[in-house]
Amino acid sequence: MPPYTLLVLGLTVNLFTGFIYTVDGGYRHAGCFWMLYATAGYYVMLGLYYLFRYRKLIGTRKVIALSSIVPMMAAAIIVHALHPQFAVEMIATSLSLLLVSMTIQRPEEMIDTITGLNKFSAYTDDLKRSIANEKSFTILMLNIDGFATYQSTINYDASEKLLKDIAARIERLDSNMQARSQMYYLDGGRFRMVFSGATRDMASPLAYCLLNELKTMLSVDTLAHTLTPCICVTRCPEDAKDFETLNSLGSDFHNKAGDKNGVIHASELFKQDRFDMLNNIDAIIDRALKNRSFKVYYQPIYSVEHGRFSTAEALLRLIDDEYGFVPPDMFIPAAEKSGAIHKIGDFVLDEVCRFIASEEFRELCVDYIEINLSVAQCMHSDLADKVLQTLKKYDLTPDKINLEITETAASYGHNSMQVNLEKLSSAGVSFSLDDYGTGYSNMKRMIQLPLKIVKLDKSFVDEQSNPKMWIVLQNTVKMLKDMNMEIVVEGIETQNMADQFAALNCDFIQGYFYSKPIPQSDYVEFVRSAHSIEN
Repeated sequence: MPPYTLLVLGLTVNLFTGFIYTVDGGYRHAGCFWMLYATAGYYVMLGLYYLFRYRKLIGTRKVIALSSIVPMMAAAIIVHALHPQFAVEMIATSLSLLLVSMTIQRPEEMIDTITGLNKFSAYTDDLKRSIANEKSFTILMLNIDGFATYQSTINYDASEKLLKDIAARIERLDSNMQARSQMYYLDGGRFRMVFSGATRDMASPLAYCLLNELKTMLSVDTLAHTLTPCICVTRCPEDAKDFETLNSLGSDFHNKAGDKNGVIHASELFKQDRFDMLNNIDAIIDRALKNRSFKVYYQPIYSVEHGRFSTAEALLRLIDDEYGFVPPDMFIPAAEKSGAIHKIGDFVLDEVCRFIASEEFRELCVDYIEINLSVAQCMHSDLADKVLQTLKKYDLTPDKINLEITETAASYGHNSMQVNLEKLSSAGVSFSLDDYGTGYSNMKRMIQLPLKIVKLDKSFVDEQSNPKMWIVLQNTVKMLKDMNMEIVVEGIETQNMADQFAALNCDFIQGYFYSKPIPQSDYVEFVRSAHSIEN
């Protein structure tokens, strides 16, 4: 029988026996009053054990605040034992509770002032605690796709009212369905509902009700707002066993989902995208660098003017022993975040230059190879020196490589990047602007950069049947030609597409119509075969 049960029974019996305390003629301790101290001591020790066992989950400030209750209560007990006329335990208890409320249960730290829902800090603490205690629960994750961009188009008051409206609808649905979930607002249009116990299975039906609720236009200040809600239902520990996995999933599942305006289940998403890779991506990258698991593939690029494959783009691939193929859009952002992108960039540059210096490459009569640069590489102070040293190492002239920078990199006005590009350009290295049309092109920056080639993004090709897009394409090509730029169009998949863009006066054509990215040996054979057919 638990100690607190014995104590409750003892206090109940005390009403008739007075063996713990009496109130006749004043409050006095009786012979068995020690039961209260013994029970309190037991739970204090138990509390301290769990407090320090889970101190990382609780946090240093909270551990100190909770621990300070013990000496405060101990001092009160000693004072009362020595001077029974001073009943100070209740004062000490009140002060302890005041300390806890001031340092631990501060509403402004736990409650979002706009929505009235729990904040991200509360969400993190609650989930970590539930996982540590091996509890089973289900999370309904709601992300409003593109919310930050949408929010920037309306004023602050309207944005605040919109968030309040969404929160109110969530709370109303939860109340109507008696789901009794814990509700949170994280940030950037991300809401969470956590279901535990008997209500776990209510997450999925409530998700569809919530989707229908938010798909309708919301009116704020006479303005109608159409949102793009995406909901993911995640069961723990079945779908995710740790907070890191949940956090990775919650941050961008709306980008991974095929339907950005629907309900998905994490079990399906995990099978499709293998989110376990994300949890180990840094280790995968380190292992790949150590074991040389990175491979450089080449995608042939066709020259319209010369009627041959005069160049190629070097593309990085990662085949891991444990996970197999790891998508570039997974490992490259992680490498940029960790800083491993610099080692990866050095590897690619060395591999490409080694290939260009080989006898089999010289036999192909290929003019140059395009190498992609990340934003981090562009801004690294020693980029130019590394490139020039590698060219010297393999006794190559600078015209044998072309360095590709993205629109994002081009928009940066960082001094180190400008110095790198000018130094390399002066040495004879050419540059191309990759993915043109995917961002907000800063034309002033474009004309300031030493660009030779502009690569039209695949999105132009995908929309080329749209008459308006074709007008945009015609004028874009004319503008770039007037600037003496060479043009590469990416994403060509049919002969008709190739013919249309060749007629549009594009210089180079790249895409699966000719070849997907292939290993070096396959690329050599591809170019040899293509040139033999032409001859």
